[in-house]
Amino acid sequence: MDDVVAITLFRHGLTEENKRQAYVGWTDSVLTEEARLALSSIRLQAKDYDLFISSDLNRCVTTMNLLFPNIKPIKLAELREMNFGIFEGKTYADLKDDMNYQRWINQPFKEVIPGGESFQWFTYRVDKGWNRVVDMIFRNHAKNVFIVTHGGGIRYLLTRYSEEKKEFWDWKIEHGTGYVLKFRKTDLRRGEPCISLQEVPLTGKRLG
Repeated sequence: MDDVVAITLFRHGLTEENKRQAYVGWTDSVLTEEARLALSSIRLQAKDYDLFISSDLNRCVTTMNLLFPNIKPIKLAELREMNFGIFEGKTYADLKDDMNYQRWINQPFKEVIPGGESFQWFTYRVDKGWNRVVDMIFRNHAKNVFIVTHGGGIRYLLTRYSEEKKEFWDWKIEHGTGYVLKFRKTDLRRGEPCISLQEVPLTGKRLG
């Protein structure tokens, strides 16, 4: 349909920090070898999309390159994961006795992480990135958009734009998977919910 835009939100592959369950936000971490192999086995066709966008962090750009080897995506820093500040690279075991961490984990949507972001600033930044995406869609007359970004940003965008109402933490997005949101163009321009939501259909290994 000419008046519908499909936007794929794809989570980057698993990193070494993800593997050991450490907080990783703005740290420029690298994918595991298993993730690289799994992403390389996924069969997606570049010809099915007309706009490619990525968070500017290495794990997202590398994921895009493995999925679409000949594509150079537009990089948006606004689509980065939340900045975890002094918690970056640390696990729950490392942080459980830290008073700053205890305050934040008890009220993650209100507390500001020292050296990092509040949830409000994170969502403001992601909204700015989303608005840039929407502008590019209309400027380029794009109908099928592929975005590689992070778990936090995808959860926030699904919470905001899906008609299926879930809380932020209730959205489950494994590494190397994602969702396709379809919008009427008029709804997309107005910031209204999508008209359909489905998981990205993947062939190949579901590990990444």
